[in-house]
Amino acid sequence: MEEAKYCRESFVVKTSNVFPPDTNYHGTMFGGKLMAYIDDVASISAVRHSRSPVVTASTDSVDFLHPINEGSSVCLEAFVTYTGRSSMEVFVKVIAENLYTGERHICALSFLTFVALDENGKPKPVPKVIPKSEEEKMLHESAKDRAENRKRRKKENEKMASKFSIALPWEV
Repeated sequence: MEEAKYCRESFVVKTSNVFPPDTNYHGTMFGGKLMAYIDDVASISAVRHSRSPVVTASTDSVDFLHPINEGSSVCLEAFVTYTGRSSMEVFVKVIAENLYTGERHICALSFLTFVALDENGKPKPVPKVIPKSEEEKMLHESAKDRAENRKRRKKENEKMASKFSIALPWEV
């Protein structure tokens, strides 16, 4: 396994215009489109950190804090905040900008977990991460609590899933 890496080594930025096909009937960006952007930048960040293929293991809730209007730009910033043995937590910050006025808003924050894979598709160890900025340190220090919440939520969802039928409605 490689030596530890700084958070900034996995930093990714994606900026896009918000065009009419990207929006709903309110003239704001589709949540699903934004979620696809979030997964995209987070996966690039995880690959940069691990230098290996990755899979999305979980996405924490995505709270839409401010609408992203048609004609705005949307900028996503992502970096690895914490690592386990083979997993990486990636933080994504979404910022919208009115390009005519310069007004900017944080529109969403999200944490995703990725697992690095070896050539056989099995989890492989990843380098530790070194936070340097105040924001990186804050996110790194609070990562263990988020990881515990994810584990608890996964167990609850597995238990719930075991209660559901997978038969098609007409087969019940």
